[in-house]
Amino acid sequence: MMPLILADAGVENIVRKIGGSPEVKQHLADLGFNVGTAVTVITEMGGNVIVKVKESRIAISREMAQKIMV
Repeated sequence: MMPLILADAGVENIVRKIGGSPEVKQHLADLGFNVGTAVTVITEMGGNVIVKVKESRIAISREMAQKIMV
């Protein structure tokens, strides 16, 4: 298991665990980051990470990406 921030771009990963406060976990769940969901890092730019989750592209901060374990 590793944080999403360390995942290689273009490789599909499965969310294994989501850390952080209950508010952070709920925010990520609202964006589609749930345990068992497939996510793919598209690119990293300007301190943000662009990921594909459930056929959508979402930009999240590095701090948020570190809370998502794949």
